[in-house]
Amino acid sequence: MKPSARKSRITIPGFGFAGISADIKDSGEKDLALIYSDVPAVTAALFTTNRIKAAPVKLAISRLSRQKHCRAVIINSGNANACTGKQGIKAARRMITETAKELNIIPGLVQASSTGIIGRQLPVKKIEKAIPDLVRNLSPRSLANAASAIMTTDTFPKISQKKLSIGNKTGTIAGIAKGSGMICPNMATMLCYICTDIAVTHKALDSALRKAAALSFNRLVVDNDMSTNDTVMVLSNGSLGNTPLTARSSHYRKFEIALGDVMYDLSRMIALDGEGATKLVEVIVRGARTESDAERVGKMISNSMLVKTAIYGKDPNWGRIIAAIGSSGVNVREEKIDIYLNRIKLASRGVGTGRESAAANILSNKSVAITVDLNSGNRSANVLTCDLTEEYIKINAHYST
Repeated sequence: MKPSARKSRITIPGFGFAGISADIKDSGEKDLALIYSDVPAVTAALFTTNRIKAAPVKLAISRLSRQKHCRAVIINSGNANACTGKQGIKAARRMITETAKELNIIPGLVQASSTGIIGRQLPVKKIEKAIPDLVRNLSPRSLANAASAIMTTDTFPKISQKKLSIGNKTGTIAGIAKGSGMICPNMATMLCYICTDIAVTHKALDSALRKAAALSFNRLVVDNDMSTNDTVMVLSNGSLGNTPLTARSSHYRKFEIALGDVMYDLSRMIALDGEGATKLVEVIVRGARTESDAERVGKMISNSMLVKTAIYGKDPNWGRIIAAIGSSGVNVREEKIDIYLNRIKLASRGVGTGRESAAANILSNKSVAITVDLNSGNRSANVLTCDLTEEYIKINAHYST
C-alpha cells in the first residue's frame, strides 16, 4: 500500500507541485509544499469541526466562502500555526501574499495550510525566504515531493490516483494526504489535497466531496482525537476540456465514485500508518436497520482501546467486540449477532464458536477485517482503524520535546 515508483510519477494535466525544506523542522526534512494550477481551479473544501481552529483554517474558511476558485495552495509542516493569536493570522496572510507575489497571481487565488505542533509561532521569515526556491521547483512530476513535505509523524507519503473516461477523453483524479495521529471520525489531524483536470461545477464538486468524506475520512479512527488543522481540498482546473459536470451529467456518478475511491484509498493509508500501528483494521458492519446504526457500531468498535490492544496482542477476544457493540447505543439483539475475523466466525448468534486458535493466526497479518452482522436489517458501513501499541505512547509522550 506504500507508494510505488509508479505513483511517484503521477501527473495531473495543468498542475505543478513542489516540496522542499525551509528549515522549519529541526531534522532538515522537506517541510514546505506548493500545489499550483495553470488556471483558476474550482475549489471545494472541508475543515475541522473542532471549535478551536488554526489560523490558516480560519482564513481558508472565510476566503473560500467568497471565492470558489483557487490557483495555489502553500502548505507547511512542522508547525500548526494554531493558538497563535493575531500574529498567527498575520503569518498565514504573509505566506499567501508572498506566494502570490512570486507566482505573479492575485492573493485571492492562494490558500495556505499548516500542520505540526500547536501553540508555537510560525517561523514565517524562513517560509518567506524559501518561497522563491519553492516556486522554482514547481514541476508536473513532483507530486511525491509535495506529499513528503506535508508529513509530520507519517512514515511514508500517501498518494492515490484514478483515471476515468469522460466521453472520449480520459481524466485524472489524484491526491496526497498526511495523517498518522490525532485521527478520529469527522476528519483528523490530516491534510488532503486532490487535483483533477476534469471540469466540475462548484456545486457538484462540493456535493461529491462531502459524500466521499462521509464514507472515508469521517469513518477513520486512530486515537479518537481531533486536530485544529484538518483540511480536505479538491481543485478542478478543467484542463480536460469537457463540459463542466453537474449532478445531472451522465458522467457525474462515475466522477463521484472515482473521487470516493481516491479518498478511501488515502484513508486506508492513514490507518495503516497510524502512529505506532502494526495492523490496518477494517471494521465492516452489516445487517443493520439503518446506515447510521451500522456506522455507530463500527465507530464504537474502532474506538475501543480494548479491541485495538487485543488486535495488537494477537488476541482474538471477540468478547471485547460484542461489548463495544452493546455500548454503541444502537438497539441490537445479542442473540442475532455474528462476528468474524477475516472469514473465521468467532461468534454465531451471540455465542462463541470456539475458533479462537485459528483466528489468532490471522492477527499476524498486516491487514485484518472484523465483520459484524447484526442480522436486523440490510444496511451496512465500513470504518477504518488500526491497532494500539506501546510505540503510540512513545511517539506522543515526546512529540513536542
